Amino acid sequence: MAFRKFLPLFDRVLVERLVAETVTKGGIMLPEKSAGKVLQATVVAVGPGSVNPKGHVLPVSVKVGEKVLLPEYGGTKVSLDDKDYFLFRDGDILGKYVE
Repeated sequence: MAFRKFLPLFDRVLVERLVAETVTKGGIMLPEKSAGKVLQATVVAVGPGSVNPKGHVLPVSVKVGEKVLLPEYGGTKVSLDDKDYFLFRDGDILGKYVE
């Protein structure tokens, strides 16, 4: 797993985007270009949090393993073990999915 080799700093969150579906419910195969960008991801690693002006650490609002909604643009691409991950700030994550 990536979290053993890479630990984000401050309020950064390392996520792995979910793979776009290439087959519809009806069984039609879709080309990769028409699938679009996947905005859902799984949190792989989180930093300790940001520091406020008083010196207190504000924890990150997501935990490892949670599914989150990402903005369409942004994030920093990181390649670890031939897999692509993305780094986002905690404030850039739009929301998380709850069960």
